[in-house]
Amino acid sequence: MYWKTKSKKPSKQRKAIFEAPLHKRHDLMAAPLSPELRKKYNRRSFPVRKGDTVLIMRGDFAGIEGKVVKVDLKDMRIYVEGATRKKADGTTIYAPIHPSKVMITKLDLSDELRRKALERKVTGSG
Repeated sequence: MYWKTKSKKPSKQRKAIFEAPLHKRHDLMAAPLSPELRKKYNRRSFPVRKGDTVLIMRGDFAGIEGKVVKVDLKDMRIYVEGATRKKADGTTIYAPIHPSKVMITKLDLSDELRRKALERKVTGSG
């Protein structure tokens, strides 16, 4: 499934993810598209970016819809408006959420390259 090894061993698959370079982690940060977007763009998933609107599907914050505030490629987590928690000292922080646990409901298409990538049809399994 991943690029570093052809092994089926779960330990080697996990290692490949943990040691992945940042430019390849971008592909791992994809989230499923909503049924409307899926039908419109003929794609099942797309990488999450800051500015996208997502609906949290799993976990303590399930049902919350908000904008993505930050995408952390190093920890492979996203931060969403509305998904916050309080620390012991009373300060409010965003809760980290894995991108596979959200659904993209609105895409931020202000970037021309991203718009082209979305409309480009995937031809091979590269």
